[in-house]
This record gives sequence, C-alpha cells and structure tokens, in this order.
Amino acid sequence: MELSASIFKAYDIRGVIDKTLDPSIAQLIGQSFGSAIRELGESVCVVGRDGRLSGPSLMEGLTAGLLSVGVDVIDLGVVATPMVYFGTHMAIHGQLPKSGIMITGSHNPPDYNGFKMVLGGAAIYGDQIQGLRQRIVEQSFSQGQGKRSTFDIFPAYLERIVGDVRLKRPMKIAVDCGNGVGGAFAGKLFRALGCEVEELFCEVDGNFPNHHPDPAHVENLQDLIKNLQHSDNELGFAFDGDADRLGVVTKDGQVIFPDRQMMLFAKDVLSRNPGAEIIYDVKCTRNLATFVKQHGGEPLMWKTGHSLVKAKLKETGAPLAGEMSGHIFFKDRWYGFDDGLYTGARLLEILSQEVDPNHTLNALPNAICTPELQMPCAEGEAFILLEKIKANPIFPSSESINTIDGVRVEYADGFGLARPSNTTPIVVMRFEADNQAAITRIQEEFRQAFLTIKPEAKLPY
Repeated sequence: MELSASIFKAYDIRGVIDKTLDPSIAQLIGQSFGSAIRELGESVCVVGRDGRLSGPSLMEGLTAGLLSVGVDVIDLGVVATPMVYFGTHMAIHGQLPKSGIMITGSHNPPDYNGFKMVLGGAAIYGDQIQGLRQRIVEQSFSQGQGKRSTFDIFPAYLERIVGDVRLKRPMKIAVDCGNGVGGAFAGKLFRALGCEVEELFCEVDGNFPNHHPDPAHVENLQDLIKNLQHSDNELGFAFDGDADRLGVVTKDGQVIFPDRQMMLFAKDVLSRNPGAEIIYDVKCTRNLATFVKQHGGEPLMWKTGHSLVKAKLKETGAPLAGEMSGHIFFKDRWYGFDDGLYTGARLLEILSQEVDPNHTLNALPNAICTPELQMPCAEGEAFILLEKIKANPIFPSSESINTIDGVRVEYADGFGLARPSNTTPIVVMRFEADNQAAITRIQEEFRQAFLTIKPEAKLPY
C-alpha cells in the first residue's frame, strides 16, 4: 500500500483500514517512530491496542517495524489508551519506557484505526508527526534488532488509582462503554473503589453494535439516560472507544458536559493548589473562567487538541487542564495525561461527599449553548476561511476577539466560536449566551462574517 499523507493528522495518525492504513503502513510507522526513539538515546516502547477488529494485524506490523530498528517492544495487549500512557511512567521488566504507542480509532467508525503516540515522555503533534512521515519518505531508519515481551499493566494501574482515590461512601452507578475497550476495565475499577456498578455494553466489540462510543454526542447517551430513569443507580458514566474521555449523566437525565465537570475538578484541585492556573480549551463555557477566579485560580484559555493541551500543561506546571471534548488532564495527584477512567474516579471521590450528588451537578453554573456545529468545507478550506476572518474581523456588538485557535468572539452576554478542525475538513462552531435572543444575534454576526468572504457558504444553523 502506498503511503498517504492524509493519515498524518494534527495530534495522531489515523486512517481507514485497507484504504489508507494496513499492516505494511503500520510497519513503516513502527520503523519511523522507533528511529525517533533511538535518536533520543532510548530503546524501549510500550504498545497497546483497543478492541477494533484491525488491531491485531496492525499490532503485528507496528511491532515488526519497531523491532527492526533496534527497539524493545513491551506489548500490553488490549488496553485503554491511558494505560499505555501510564506504562511510560513506570518500570517494566527492569526498563523505564518513556515512549508508547496506542493503536486506536478512538470514537471514529469501525473501519478506522490509528496511533496515539508518546515520544520520550511527551505527546507528539503537528510538525513532529509530519517528521515521522518525512522519515518514511526518506527511508531514514535506524538498524538493529529489538526484543519483544508482554506485560499485564492493569493490576498496577488499578492499584495506583485505588491507592489514590478514596470515596466517602459507596455509590451506585451505571457505566456505558459503547462496546469500546473501556468495557474490559471500567466495572473492575469502580467496584474496586467500593461502587455498585451496572454495566451497559461493556463487552468489547469492534463492530460497536449498540451505539457509537462517543459521549460528546447526546444521542449516544440515550441508553444511559433510560437506565437511570428505570433503576436506582445514582449516576451514569459513558466512555469513548479508547476510554480517554468521560461523559456524565445525572439521575434526571441531564448531561453534564466536560466544561461543567471541570468546575468541580477545579474547585477540588484549587483547594490544595491555591492560585494555580487551570487550563481549558477555546470551546469551553465562559462560566468556567468565572468559576475558576471565584475559587482563587487563574483561568488560561488554550488551543483545542489533546496533545496541545498536554504540552501547555507541561509548560505551565498547571495542576489541571480540560477540553470540551472530554479530555481531562490531572497533574494534581496524577501524571498529566488524559484518562477517562481516572477522571471518573476523581468525580466519584468529590460526589461521594455530597448527600445529593445530582443536585451538586445540576447546580453548576449553566448557560444556553449550542452543541458543536459543523460546516463542511473542501480540504484545507477551513483554515483559509478563518485566516480571512482573522485578518478583518467584523463583529459589531462584540467586546473582544481571541484568535489563539480560530476566532472566539466575546460579547457582554455570550460568545461565538469558529475554528478549523485539525482532524476533518470542517469549520467547528459553538455559541453560548444568557438567552436565546443573544444566541440568535451572535449567530447572525457570524453568518455575515462568513458570507462576506464566501457568499455561497451554508452555515450549520
């Protein structure tokens, strides 16, 4: 198979099986990534995979590539993405791996798969991922012969979380893993913390027969909502396909989106780290910054993308960061990588102190907001459109404009956001305001801004 430049995305590598990705491509990626490891003076890599049907063959290809450049491979088998990250923070077989690759398609359709990577202790993105492609094009690989071994990481991971998180009382929860890989571990973890757990779609199945494993979309949470209506479970958790993101549903069927979950986490973290920075991405609610300030923290808005946020966390030393998509990063008591399972544990720790956890969640500051709205574009067009708007931003009733990632326009009564997706050819939009009339006004200003530069544009609202 010919190497397609399209699989090298902003934060990871991702393609469609037998169209742009197969074991031969996985082998090349292994050779390239392994050579990058060798250049750092290191020679070991942990690898894991989710439950997708293409996982075993990609794992074989990737492993062969890594071994051929002299990198020892520690195969973790079928694991959640955060367990690969965890593997880069511990000694395994007398070695200290600082690099890891997870084979996962995350929340993408069943025919997708890909690679999330940590190189020398840092998430790679952007130019570094393009560098991997360039190395393949140039065939500039190290030589050597690595050794392969296996390791069951879950017991150490479980022990670390159970040793850290303490619940005030046992809770009854429902967990929906959408047949993603989190299903193999979530029940065991939360039971070990003392919870009673009802499992929904926790059989790992790469066909995802029940619903898509993506808690960012409310349609995928309907089974969980129904369960909470008809059971005595107090709370519902949903995980994406590789369990690095968490969705939360209350007893009365409200979805607590990650930017509101962050408020609880920020309050808790700031109680131990007064004055600390709390990082959040451009898609998050205005209420989060206000809440962080009220609890003595410094809010810092940053670009969307799990690798970018991780890098900012590392740079600033902040104890907590989070994204609207559901990636939450705890440096406080944890390692700074995104982990849906650990995030769930931390939320239970906070809520187990409450008499009525649902009241606590529902009482978090809220606003009228839209879901993520998507405007399809031609390949590369989204970036061009946003550059044009940045060059001449006309939003008559705005108070300020932030161009750190696309255009986020702040108003006295809300905000509007338009940013180019780094993963698909779309402009992502989100709007929030104090009332519906304000949302309509803000959306109209955005409509005019886009129609000025592209008269035929079809806005997604």
